Amino acid sequence: MLEATCHCGAVKIRVSVEPAWLNECNCSICRRLGTLWAYYHPSEATFVEGAGTTAAYLWGDRGLEFHHCPTCGCTTHWEPVRKEGAERMAVNARLMDPKAIAGIRVRHFDGAESWKYLD
Repeated sequence: MLEATCHCGAVKIRVSVEPAWLNECNCSICRRLGTLWAYYHPSEATFVEGAGTTAAYLWGDRGLEFHHCPTCGCTTHWEPVRKEGAERMAVNARLMDPKAIAGIRVRHFDGAESWKYLD
């Protein structure tokens, strides 16, 4: 089990399984946020603290909500705008204990140009 916690502790997300890999994206939003995404089915992520309190930012095609803690500003996760039938969400693995994710493969996604993995 892994936990992702914002800096102030107001938002804490617990995931039941270690991700198969982590995603570092260079698109215009991800590179600015400095995120490292761990993907999950929404049923695999539980808000231990801060459920419903995060602030959302929508951009582009407005299909994803990027959430952050309203107190300390840490980006916590993204989820689809349409919740019904959602198959994937992402938790910011930079909020997890670095030792807990140290051995997990990091894939580099070119979200800025080719929309392909560079590895």
